[in-house]
Amino acid sequence: MKQVVQNLAAERFVFKRFTSVTKRINNPILMKYTIWFLIVSMFTIACSIVDKTLTVTTLKCEDLYNPLGIDKTVPRFSWQVERERNGTEQTAYQILVASNVKMLQENKADLWDSGKVGSGESLWISYNGTKLESGSYACWKVRVWDESGESSDWSHPAEFGIGLLNENDWKADYIAFNTDAGYRECPQLATSFDSNESDAKLLLHVNSLGYHEVYLNGSKVGEGVLTPAVSQFDKRSLINTYDVSYLIKKGTNDLLIWLGSGWYTEGLPGVVNNGPVVKAQLEKVENNRREIILTTDSGWKGRKSSYNRHGNYRPHRFGGEIVDGSLVPTDLVVNTSESGWHPVSLIDIPSHEVTPQMVELNRIQDTLYPSGIIKVAEDTFLVDMGKNLAGWIEVEFNGLKKSQEISMAYCDHLTEKGKFNDRNQYDIYIASGNDPEVFKNKFNYHGFRYIRITGLKEIPDLNSIKAHLVHTDYELASGFECSDPDMNAIHDMLFYTLRCLSIGGDLVDCPQIERLGYGGDGNASTLTAQIMFNLGPLYNNWLQAWADVIREDGSMPHTAPNPYNAGGGPYWCGFIITATWQTYLSYGDPLLLKKYYPVMQKWLEYVNKYSVDGLLKPWPNTDYRNWYLGDWATPEGIDQTAEASVDVVNNSFIAVCYDNMQKIARVLGKSSDADLYTLKKEELQNKIHEVYFNETNSSYGTGTQIDLAFPMIAGVVPENSIEKVTESFYNETEIKRNGHLACGLVGLPVITEWAVDNQEVELMYSMLKKRDYPGYLYMLDNGATTTWEHWDGARSHIHNCYNGIGSWFYQAIGGIRPVEDVPSYRKVRIEPQIPQGITWAKTFQKTALGKLALHWEIKDSKMKLLLEIPIGVEAEVMCPEGIHEYLLDGKTHLLQPEQNNGIILKGGKYCVEFEMTNS
Repeated sequence: MKQVVQNLAAERFVFKRFTSVTKRINNPILMKYTIWFLIVSMFTIACSIVDKTLTVTTLKCEDLYNPLGIDKTVPRFSWQVERERNGTEQTAYQILVASNVKMLQENKADLWDSGKVGSGESLWISYNGTKLESGSYACWKVRVWDESGESSDWSHPAEFGIGLLNENDWKADYIAFNTDAGYRECPQLATSFDSNESDAKLLLHVNSLGYHEVYLNGSKVGEGVLTPAVSQFDKRSLINTYDVSYLIKKGTNDLLIWLGSGWYTEGLPGVVNNGPVVKAQLEKVENNRREIILTTDSGWKGRKSSYNRHGNYRPHRFGGEIVDGSLVPTDLVVNTSESGWHPVSLIDIPSHEVTPQMVELNRIQDTLYPSGIIKVAEDTFLVDMGKNLAGWIEVEFNGLKKSQEISMAYCDHLTEKGKFNDRNQYDIYIASGNDPEVFKNKFNYHGFRYIRITGLKEIPDLNSIKAHLVHTDYELASGFECSDPDMNAIHDMLFYTLRCLSIGGDLVDCPQIERLGYGGDGNASTLTAQIMFNLGPLYNNWLQAWADVIREDGSMPHTAPNPYNAGGGPYWCGFIITATWQTYLSYGDPLLLKKYYPVMQKWLEYVNKYSVDGLLKPWPNTDYRNWYLGDWATPEGIDQTAEASVDVVNNSFIAVCYDNMQKIARVLGKSSDADLYTLKKEELQNKIHEVYFNETNSSYGTGTQIDLAFPMIAGVVPENSIEKVTESFYNETEIKRNGHLACGLVGLPVITEWAVDNQEVELMYSMLKKRDYPGYLYMLDNGATTTWEHWDGARSHIHNCYNGIGSWFYQAIGGIRPVEDVPSYRKVRIEPQIPQGITWAKTFQKTALGKLALHWEIKDSKMKLLLEIPIGVEAEVMCPEGIHEYLLDGKTHLLQPEQNNGIILKGGKYCVEFEMTNS
């Protein structure tokens, strides 16, 4: 700080000299150079100030920005440190936590002052102050010290709240407004209350079974849509907490909660009422004390709204919404003494876990406009939005007659003959006859590119139609671009597809047909998705759902939540192990491992129950799970049902699970468990090789790509057979499959991992470059904007089957790989894998510690790497074999033998250059 003051003083001195000197110069040329010199001097001083500035940013509590209702009384804090100077390290921190922001601004902390703590850690720092209770609210800030003892300024304040964690924290009742329409009704529940508050913190806790929106005095509270996130209703429902302080006025206030059933639909697990249900509680929080202001009870009133829905939330029957335009003008007018408002019903809901939602809300993320509209019948028009999306539409109508019905149907692609591919997704608008009229979705959504509008006399104006992309409000955390437009197109399609699949705190298979959080699809795309986006909170919510759906005998379904029977296999169920471990590696939360470790163990006991002579064999179908798959959605010519292939795939996967379990056990300090799982892994690896290895052609199972790659990444193949099995993989690919990828959703991430680990970049690149069936360029050349469910385009065109290959763009071409088993990217290896035909690539990832970026380019046999490394991250830049010297920021360095061809760099921006060799 002292240095910054000195620099500012120097800048003021230079400015004074600038004004005094220029006044005395009459020669224009001399004046020009003098001004140039002084400007350069001032710029240099300004740069030195920036260079010295240590800044703390990106404050999160439980990996969320300003959460108002977390699920624990001991919050954990994270932040990022920034500085424009290479080699900076955090050596200490201090956290202040106060019950209000005014106190915090005065550097007072009535809840916790950590004091100066000597530590380089900035992730998952546990609160250790005055005990916090359910419903409490606090603000916090942090400052840090660097390696020379210089401190940063205090960060900007952030806030957090503790949710209602115990049943006795609630005084509210579950209420509903039941009608003959049942779950198809989207009712409004309302009450009025008086308030004298002016600057108090007022928090509204809402626990809805089905979707909700909250309105206070006619204004919507927050920007969330399709709230809450998904949960398994017979085990858990979620609480959303809102700060309504800014909308409260002195005097009478009108509170309205608008409901829609969503997944809380008749016949699904945990659904006991034929319509949506809610309980809510408004509390004032002051000086770490809470006071209940208002609760839902029998005094509330309910009415029908302008919205109804159709469809029953089963595959192909997700339906849509029906809006009565004549009721729209009164939707937000609350006067419960008027006719139309009726008493609500108190609903007896079975006991279950009611916990705060620990994932961001869904929000509108982007708005699209049509690329074209054509007339297809006298009153019917086909709207092309230009690309697929998951979300809402908004249409403005003019000139409609009262009670005129307009139907809007949706599909993700047209048939081969160009006809509308009906998915039973449609909305209806019933006109009021008063211009303008607007239809907009509220409690349902669609997966679509095309809209068929029926009932209009004239073609609608392009500007009258909007489509809103909706997904969970996570951070888009990556970017990739290279010199090959084909690779960019494939990457961008994968990136955008995953955005279309992440509504509601999980990843669904598809938004238009099933909307299920399949474990197989999820397992296949987890690494890719967590590279591309900050999905720590989303996986936190999704893994909780997986823990909630395990059965007493350890059996797992294939989806979570698990509303009904769905197909899959062990790769689907084992999501609880592999996704938990990968989420820990991506974001570093150790509580995930501790929380779900018993669930993992329980499932592995079930696996053991159905193992015969040491190998897993098919288990029975149940009312919540069917099939026993190995790979899935393979191209023509691959028999994914072949017993030998199913056995090799599933047992190789279990070996991977045992490997993960021994690592998890060691992180948790359970050494005896770690030894046990290591032994189980080795026994299974040996057994797979013994039973399924064909020595005559050096292959496993059926010899398909997945049957060869999975044993290699699972550690099944003995060292002396790896070269021959690799050769078999090449033969299978080049000779039998004509150089194509020839696998399904399980095989893609397996082959990707094998290719990255073994630097098989030319093979992978050549497979991705194929333009005919099956392949990604085949999809793109046939109009795909999102990836398909099947290589031939059957069924869904917005799907999570083929997105697992996305990690290759970042880890191989992009050259950024985390060091094995070091969480949160604290250690990374920079080593681009460069196929013939690509000359540059730009890649970045926003890790928990900050932005990690690499731009490499090869030109005239020289390679240049521009690196941005977050503070707290150690990067090892690997040089090609044969390199003896390199340039680092323009200075020549000799590569020493002990460096093992690696250059260690810490937080900062660097330029590394070296001559390329023939190798």
